[in-house]
Amino acid sequence: MDPIDSLIAGYRNFRRGSYQENAERYRLLAARQQRPKAMIVCCCDSRADPALILDADPGELFVVRNVANLIPPYQPDGQYHGTSAALEFGITGLEIGDVIVMGHAHCGGIAALLDAENGRAPKGEFIGAWMSLVEEVATNVKARTPHGSREELLRGMEHEAVLRSMAMLRTFPFVREREAAGKLRIHGWFFGIATGELSIYDARLDRFVNVPDVEASRKS
Repeated sequence: MDPIDSLIAGYRNFRRGSYQENAERYRLLAARQQRPKAMIVCCCDSRADPALILDADPGELFVVRNVANLIPPYQPDGQYHGTSAALEFGITGLEIGDVIVMGHAHCGGIAALLDAENGRAPKGEFIGAWMSLVEEVATNVKARTPHGSREELLRGMEHEAVLRSMAMLRTFPFVREREAAGKLRIHGWFFGIATGELSIYDARLDRFVNVPDVEASRKS
């Protein structure tokens, strides 16, 4: 089937199924301002859909997607800042109290960053400049793991890019003020595409810790 035809077929399934089952909920969502539980800054990778991963209903997540789930520094220079605009609207406009930076395994943006560190510039006019936001991540991880495999380097960089974005988030004055006042919490998450596992950054341990699934919880 043609890709667009398959998407339209999916829409028709939605209209006949999920929408009909939840029509009243959609009408209520349309009638009032959105009140999402959390904001998620995540990658635009088609394999890591936060609503699917978290089994979230419409209206529950305010999602910001870009290449490699990066957050740029606070830079009010009058230029075009899509991610920063979404942060401003979600935090100051919708008063969202939890912001999650969610990275994922096998990230193409991070692979481009590693290739750039190894002397192979990314193709295109925009990816290289965007990934330069975290260029020191590649340098730091390679310095810590000089003999690491490509997979080990990528995983280290994927994790550290999440932490870097969390640090950049705190350069925004409205973020710092709300976090200091206890009105905003910042979280670092990581999703393994192949394993389906979610891990959360634990600042006390300085590492990502897997969230146990139902079966693991019952056994423990």
